[in-house]
Amino acid sequence: MVDATGTRRADVLVEGDRVVAVGEDLGAGPGGVRRVLDAGGCLVCPGLVDLHAHLRQPGREEAETVETGARAAALGGYTAVVAMPNTEPPIDDAAVAREVLALGRGAVAEVTVAGAITRARAGELLAPMAELAALGVRLFTDDGAGVQDGALMRRALEYAGGLGVTLAQHCEDAVLAAGGCVHEGAWSSRLGLPGIPAAAEEVMVARDIALARLTGSRVHFLHLSTAGSVALVRAAREEGLPVTAEAAPHHFSLTDAEIAGYDPVFRVNPPLRQAGDVAAVRQGLADGTVQAVATDHAPHTPESKEVPFDQAPPGMLGLQTALPLTLEALGDRLSPAEVLALLSWQPAAIAGLLEGDRRPEGLSPHGGPVAPGATANLCVVDPAATWRLEVGHLASRSRNSPYLGRSLTGRARHTVLRGEPVVVDAEAQR
Repeated sequence: MVDATGTRRADVLVEGDRVVAVGEDLGAGPGGVRRVLDAGGCLVCPGLVDLHAHLRQPGREEAETVETGARAAALGGYTAVVAMPNTEPPIDDAAVAREVLALGRGAVAEVTVAGAITRARAGELLAPMAELAALGVRLFTDDGAGVQDGALMRRALEYAGGLGVTLAQHCEDAVLAAGGCVHEGAWSSRLGLPGIPAAAEEVMVARDIALARLTGSRVHFLHLSTAGSVALVRAAREEGLPVTAEAAPHHFSLTDAEIAGYDPVFRVNPPLRQAGDVAAVRQGLADGTVQAVATDHAPHTPESKEVPFDQAPPGMLGLQTALPLTLEALGDRLSPAEVLALLSWQPAAIAGLLEGDRRPEGLSPHGGPVAPGATANLCVVDPAATWRLEVGHLASRSRNSPYLGRSLTGRARHTVLRGEPVVVDAEAQR
């Protein structure tokens, strides 16, 4: 048993949607046990929580739907995901937010949403954050584009502070990044592809740290990818500023050398960086500078990716591979509890999904200690399971994963949502 309270050996008894007992050698109880899920050799923890998933609905259902994305999430051990607002139309008002939340009801992983900071994510006019916050939306971002206007971002942070919500920033200076599709460095020069310098990310990280200092409002940095960004966030947290950060598995498991074959599956934004950046992101996760692993799950149809590298949309699948990739990258420097903290209760805290947080109607708490009375949102992790990712394993409507055919270690054996086993022995149950 692994959660924020520590590690111990125990059985877990669930009745209905609640944990009713945690202890060694639990008996069947007066009503008997209807089903036993074998967790031998495994880690039982609160369900994983993804801060950053693109579920594409509404508008791009050919690539993903809330239903298929939730199924991929459950297979990856996730019981909750935060859907990004760069849909068509974007989640920039309460009507669209309600639509996505309604689509998520009854799915095999709970779906909450991030609202847009600006109308249409255009960076010009603030979205109605109070209206969205009233629905229980806790994160706001124009993900896919950073808010370029510093004065507008300051005003957004001032509003966010009064509403008690968090602004999550896609840190990229549009002028410095203009036209780029890969990291600016040796590989971009060798391949003749336009580059995006690390500075394009770092200048916006620095600006928004300054704005967090000015306003006192919370800023969450999405998918950090450079050593300089990690260093800036580390210094800000040592100063006591209200900033948090996440990293995506591809930014701590792949380098820009992967683009050598011009395969568009490796085009992501921010781009894959150099080995030194990968090492710095891993260190940031290991020392607490970066509090969460977020998938940046970004499905795209095969035809949209089967184009020249610089014309392909950025992004790759992540929900079903984040757990093994994190165990592989960090298992030699962090305990199992510390790895699972990055995937479960720490992102749950950032997303406002813990017990006592204000959540959208119908959404249960996630990431809290596994204890009697808690909602039974659970993941059973087999850290020693070795498996090969094949196309047939993918629940997503899309196939753009660079890990297809690769042997992975670590897997969600079971996923339990509100007391219902939705994944058993790594197989979806509905």
